[in-house]
Amino acid sequence: HVIMLGGGNTDAAKSALAAYPQGLQVGGGVNDTNAKDWIDAGASHVIVTSFVFRDGKVDMDRLSNLVSLVGKDRLVLDLSCRRHKNDPTGPYYVVTDRWQKYTDVAVNCETLQMLGGYCDEFLVHGVENEGKRCGILEDLVELLGKDSPISVTYAGGVKSLGDLEKVKLLGNGKVDLTIGSALDCFGGDVSYDEVVKWHTKENRK
Repeated sequence: HVIMLGGGNTDAAKSALAAYPQGLQVGGGVNDTNAKDWIDAGASHVIVTSFVFRDGKVDMDRLSNLVSLVGKDRLVLDLSCRRHKNDPTGPYYVVTDRWQKYTDVAVNCETLQMLGGYCDEFLVHGVENEGKRCGILEDLVELLGKDSPISVTYAGGVKSLGDLEKVKLLGNGKVDLTIGSALDCFGGDVSYDEVVKWHTKENRK
């Protein structure tokens, strides 16, 4: 997926979509005024987070409007989440605005079942471990694999090829994995070529 962080990168995002039409999801500032434009520009899906969360809750009117504009099958909801610092073993809560603002929406069975009726996939960054290469949030991956009614892509904390196997097992085969800074092509220790080999082998099973 392609996430536009900040301004001035619209042209770069459109260039990526043109190079790989229908092969990339796009997010970052997506709302009801531009979602259809991104689909028309070649995105397979649009990824939405902050726009559908207002005053700490899901804005069902905004969510329903997005579904009517692009269709459930072209919408990915970003439920990136973290625990409250004063409750390190408590629930994960959806965070917005570059992961700095907590909502009142817990990532649990009820939330996943309800929102799963409005989108094609969830994108979930385990914010506590994002970019740290310290290992995945195993309890979060397990929760997603057990309770999500639709496909999920998890990101956050990958440090080795072994994490791919962990996500496969803990996620009950329903959770995909995004790897960023841990890849050798981005300065990390995980071989991109080995990841591709692992994925190719899994797809042959």
